[in-house]
Amino acid sequence: MKATIFEIKRFAVHDGDGIRTTVFFKGCPLKCVWCHNPEGINVVPQLAYYEHKCISCGECVPICPSSSHSIDAGTHAFDRDRCTSCGKCADACFSDALTLYGREVTVGSLLPVLLEDKEFYESSGGGVTLSGGECLSQSDFCAELLKKLKENGINTAVDTCGFVTKGALDKVTPYTDVFLYDLKAYDDSVHVKCTGVSNKIILDNLRYLDRLGKKIEIRIPYVPGFNSDQMEKLACFLSELKNVTGIRVLAYHNYASSKYRSLGMKNTLPSDLPTDDELERARKMISSVTGISVTD
Repeated sequence: MKATIFEIKRFAVHDGDGIRTTVFFKGCPLKCVWCHNPEGINVVPQLAYYEHKCISCGECVPICPSSSHSIDAGTHAFDRDRCTSCGKCADACFSDALTLYGREVTVGSLLPVLLEDKEFYESSGGGVTLSGGECLSQSDFCAELLKKLKENGINTAVDTCGFVTKGALDKVTPYTDVFLYDLKAYDDSVHVKCTGVSNKIILDNLRYLDRLGKKIEIRIPYVPGFNSDQMEKLACFLSELKNVTGIRVLAYHNYASSKYRSLGMKNTLPSDLPTDDELERARKMISSVTGISVTD
């Protein structure tokens, strides 16, 4: 069994309790306008070209089987239409101007890497988090990996947008200690505008996990002009649930602009950033409605 991932982040401290290793899976059913991991949207491998890092050394030219790279008058040119994302050029690039996002792994190859930091997990109350993209788009692999992690005594977390089948949830719930559940908006029309899909499945799946008694941490991105008017409605909805142990209201940022350029993707990132006062008001309001601690 294989899965496609685009990053393994060690010593992560924002993806669940303690020190963690986070595995980012490729492929996501949502197209959030504020997505800060655009390399995780498409399930297939993608070659990124960071032009500002390129030193025009030409090492990529002879190694590329599709002739996607050329050096003209000392300047590197990249023909994305020719590229097959084989990654050979990225391996040869001295300056990290070329990066391949996406590689196939097996449970057998990934597990030893995740177990390397077991001592740090145990000393900090951490573990392993599966994220994305949407990791549960590859639910069979996730279930097998999570099972192996639990057999090795590792705390596990699944970071999900919730736009998945109940069957996908059922595969991983026996081996998941906590779900990090993303909520973008309560009103369906707002959710469609912001992400391209309805949120009916997402809200229903959250209720389902709550009925199962699973530990849930809610994550809400705060994006002015897009979902900033949804905070009170989300708070009222969350107040009805019984197993939400924490809520995070996350400040939207636009740091990912260079990723969009490097991947040849349209940059949809909003220009307006939240103020500290906006975020503080939202956190206080949600905490007062739900009775649950709200952090950043």
